Amino acid sequence: RKELVKQARADAENARVSIRNARRDANSMLKDLLKEKEINEDEERGGEDQIQKLTDKYIAEVDSQLKTKEHDLMEV
Repeated sequence: RKELVKQARADAENARVSIRNARRDANSMLKDLLKEKEINEDEERGGEDQIQKLTDKYIAEVDSQLKTKEHDLMEV
């Protein structure tokens, strides 16, 4: 059971890393749009805030699912 919990934690960490990578890519796209003058600084800041809110939401979802899975695995 403990090995399965370790595996679940590793999978959750991989999911968190993937979410952070998506955030980094999205922020990079915003910076590119700003450099090309397709958006202004206020729009970039607003976009970054939205991206961060989504990142926080999905990382919280991963944590919630991990907690549920750990509880299920440790039940007898």
